[in-house]
Amino acid sequence: MHSISKFLRPGLHGPILFIAAPMILSNLTTPLMGLVDTAVLGHLNSAHYLAGASVAGLFITQLYWLCGFLRMTSTGLSAQAKGAGDRLKAAEYLVQGLFLSGILACFLLLTQSLWLEAILLLANAQLEVTQVIKDYFLTRIWGAPAALANLALIGWLIGQQQSKQVMWIQIIGNVLNAVLSIILVVYFQLDVIGVALATVIAEYTIMGLSLWAVWRMLQPITIDIKWLSLGQMKQLLGLNGHSFIRNITLQLCLAFLVFQGMRFGQTCAAVNAILLQFFSLIALGLDGIAFSAEALVGEQKGKKNPLGLASVVVQSLLWSTALAIIYSAVFWFFGDAIVALLTSHQNLQEAASNYLVIIALLPIVAHWCFLLDGVFVGLTRAKAMQNSMLASALLAYIPLWWLFSDMGNMGLWIALLAFLLARGVSLGGYFIYLYQTRQVV
Repeated sequence: MHSISKFLRPGLHGPILFIAAPMILSNLTTPLMGLVDTAVLGHLNSAHYLAGASVAGLFITQLYWLCGFLRMTSTGLSAQAKGAGDRLKAAEYLVQGLFLSGILACFLLLTQSLWLEAILLLANAQLEVTQVIKDYFLTRIWGAPAALANLALIGWLIGQQQSKQVMWIQIIGNVLNAVLSIILVVYFQLDVIGVALATVIAEYTIMGLSLWAVWRMLQPITIDIKWLSLGQMKQLLGLNGHSFIRNITLQLCLAFLVFQGMRFGQTCAAVNAILLQFFSLIALGLDGIAFSAEALVGEQKGKKNPLGLASVVVQSLLWSTALAIIYSAVFWFFGDAIVALLTSHQNLQEAASNYLVIIALLPIVAHWCFLLDGVFVGLTRAKAMQNSMLASALLAYIPLWWLFSDMGNMGLWIALLAFLLARGVSLGGYFIYLYQTRQVV
């Protein structure tokens, strides 16, 4: 009883909530501000503005998401440097992350015409929508240097447990984005270019505020050019390579669900879009707990404290489980009402209600891999994350999709649940192995 009660003491859970709560609040502002962009474009004189901007915006978002390894590695390395009390090493990791983000941004800018051709080929849109896609993309892509730098900066700040600063920076950026969208579109008549330009300005604002926060923490440390040598950056490049493979595997699995669902007809495709919104809602909360695990696990690894690290994992798991149960209860009892908010079409509401069990199971099954991703980011064991993702896709997702293919779209979602469960089980099993063999730090 004593060992259980100590996990319920508020003092031990404070650091987790101190990081998680601001990150959850920050996450909530992003979709809310996205709704403003949608509303602004949706009130223009033609629907093609919204259609074109949505396609181009989604493509750019996916490009940046594939570069999400910049945030993940930056968080883990920053947290470990904090735990070791090594401010110089923390500064080195930040400079390396920003340098790599700059190289990737230059690549995106130099190859922007190729990316635009890829979007237009995939969209196969009408002429007026094609022009909107071009206008939006060719404006928004100039935010790439800031958007990618922000991944490294925000990740580093989370690793330093500066989640409150991150929250305010993100909220300021998101609100600025929304206000500028209204001003540039309504008052300056810039249409879709105005919405894209508002986002670019917000991205550079977030970068400026983040650099200011970082500078305040690190001064008077002097940058050493040796930090950018290939030998010094070897660890960062290795971690980023494994994380990239992990990210693209996950993206391919989700894309497979979307495109395979389209083969079952328009209704199934629309239902899948609704169900993925539930998945996004789950991510808003569970990512907050995962971010706290990244920072605190990395700190304990930096201190070389396996007992403290295990305590962070257990306590984070308690919060993650509690949040998952709340999500499941809300989705089970209010799932139909949430679907009704997402669509007014009666046939889609009826079709989506058949997936209520899937919706309710999703948080319970998914929270394990969300949390353990955070744990392994903190441990900077990107290869383990990569291998877990690949194994879960090849040994769980694809085989179970084939096994349940007679069930159509429902079979797809059963396969996705199995994929998420396999990721949680494989990462959990490997963590236990590392801890028992004293390799965790």
